[in-house]
Amino acid sequence: MTDRGIAWLVRGLWVGTAFAIWPAVSASLRHQPASARTAAAAGGWAIWTAVLVATFVPVPATLTAIRCAAPAVLAAVIAAAVTGQVAAIALPVGAAWSAAMTAAAFLPQTALWCVNGPAYANERRFPLAPPGPLLFGPLEVAWAVVVAAPPAGVLLLAAQQWVVGGLVTAIGVPLCALLARALHGLSRRWFVFVPAGVVVHDPMALADPVLFQRPEIVSLAPGREGLDLTLGAPGLSLQLQLRRDAELTVIRGRRREDVRATSVRIAPTTPGRVLAYAASHNFPVGAVQPAVPPPTTASPS
Repeated sequence: MTDRGIAWLVRGLWVGTAFAIWPAVSASLRHQPASARTAAAAGGWAIWTAVLVATFVPVPATLTAIRCAAPAVLAAVIAAAVTGQVAAIALPVGAAWSAAMTAAAFLPQTALWCVNGPAYANERRFPLAPPGPLLFGPLEVAWAVVVAAPPAGVLLLAAQQWVVGGLVTAIGVPLCALLARALHGLSRRWFVFVPAGVVVHDPMALADPVLFQRPEIVSLAPGREGLDLTLGAPGLSLQLQLRRDAELTVIRGRRREDVRATSVRIAPTTPGRVLAYAASHNFPVGAVQPAVPPPTTASPS
């Protein structure tokens, strides 16, 4: 699917999301105070409008917004179902539509569309897979705080729960801002093809983006050796083999360390697309050559 096609798919699904889930959500709020219902409606439509506008400005922040908002919509439908006040037809329609929106938000093509929005005409960015240690636990907790803390504080204050609402707002909003920035960092990790070579842009693994110039590249191919910049991401990793040592400043926890390497490993979300693009632009693609020649075996005398 082209970037234009995925853009209109995401926009169309997001436009329909509001009308597909609102009957279920409004039914679940039926027994809440009028002030809480008004706050929920105003906040929900404001978020929906903001995300819709963002889809017409494809940048990495748009990807972060879509991937936070889409599963939040699905969670809202599930929460509405728990109340037991939802009409029989409203729940499956809302659940199916919000699930489709969530699936579209996490398509690799959606990430490609957003991260390449502000790219120069002669470069192509390929998102890197999220670090493995974040996938099962930390990432979900951070998302839950980002999407739940501000609405919870607003609804509690609207229901005149001043103490609890004030505490949730005072603690949740700054924490939400901090975690939202961390989540956005996942949308700013790319492997980039430029006319001069390739760039690894990963603020989580490298202190600064690193350019590997085309004449220094021996090959780009699946591999499991070299300096590991995958951060434990699952899936196929690609090994970039170089002719001579390159200097990089890697991030290890809270420390920065200068290292030299003749090959590096990355984990794009779409390694096949990366290799196909490299081949079509005359980058050396093929079997990774060993960084050190294998020892020769002396022939028997």
